[in-house]
Amino acid sequence: MKNNSGEKILNFDVKRFRTYLPSEREVQLGDDCLIADICCDDTNSFLKYPCRVGCCLAIFCIKGGLSLDINLSSYTLEEGQVLAVVPGYILKIADLLLPEEGHSRFVVVAISKEFMSSVRMDFNRLFNESMRLLDSPILSFSGQEQKTALKYFSLASDIITGDLSNKKEIVSSLVTSFCYLLGSVWNRIITDAGRSGLQRQSPRSKIIFEQFLKLVTEYHTAERNMAFYAEKLCLTPKYLSKLVKQVSGRSAPDWIDSFVILEAKNMLKYSDCTIKEIVYKLNFPNQSVFYKFFKSHTGMTPSGYRNS
Repeated sequence: MKNNSGEKILNFDVKRFRTYLPSEREVQLGDDCLIADICCDDTNSFLKYPCRVGCCLAIFCIKGGLSLDINLSSYTLEEGQVLAVVPGYILKIADLLLPEEGHSRFVVVAISKEFMSSVRMDFNRLFNESMRLLDSPILSFSGQEQKTALKYFSLASDIITGDLSNKKEIVSSLVTSFCYLLGSVWNRIITDAGRSGLQRQSPRSKIIFEQFLKLVTEYHTAERNMAFYAEKLCLTPKYLSKLVKQVSGRSAPDWIDSFVILEAKNMLKYSDCTIKEIVYKLNFPNQSVFYKFFKSHTGMTPSGYRNS
């Protein structure tokens, strides 16, 4: 999707993240890699509105924390933990958790999809398979693992800001190495979960629910009919609805509508699209239907939300 200037909307790539992060200090490698040191309080929170992540993103919590929504599920990121998401995830910071000192601190790393393609490791596969086992995109690092990760960021910053040739190749190799560190952390957590009896194999209904959410993430701007998703999964609409309700406690249409609302909020806050253009991009028959849909789910009109 593009606005009138031809700029892509919805996806927060490295360049767009740089615009919206209240950085104390940051280094960047063009539009391929961003490392930002962020201190936040009640006056300068970030990503308060839904955004679709268009790059590989990691948020390391050094002090304080965040409550956030990822793909309509709620999580808490606390000190010593790392949030890792891949392109396509929808992210919104719900609240800033401040320590007694009054400031939360995070290190944010954003890497473009194009740059990640040069990394000699299938990070997307590693991430998605690990998250299926852990049921969370948030990892708890040990003290030593956290120190090691921060050394990676410090080294990457030195390389990017230094007077070196072949910076992209050097940083690419460093990212490959860091992905293996993440893999090691994931393996430790999964092993610990298995020893404590917490690890369970996902039942078929949960796998179908995950597939349903992936389809909704991809098609919700064009399709809101249950029959479409049921056909994609080779199920009847009734059976799919039953499975989704059993796994999530929410109806399938509710999930679809929620993704559409997130998309609408994203466009209203981060793009210059007119209401009419948003109605067209979200495949509503007219503005009146869209207004009623948006207000019934948010209690606000689209114009009111945009100006809030």
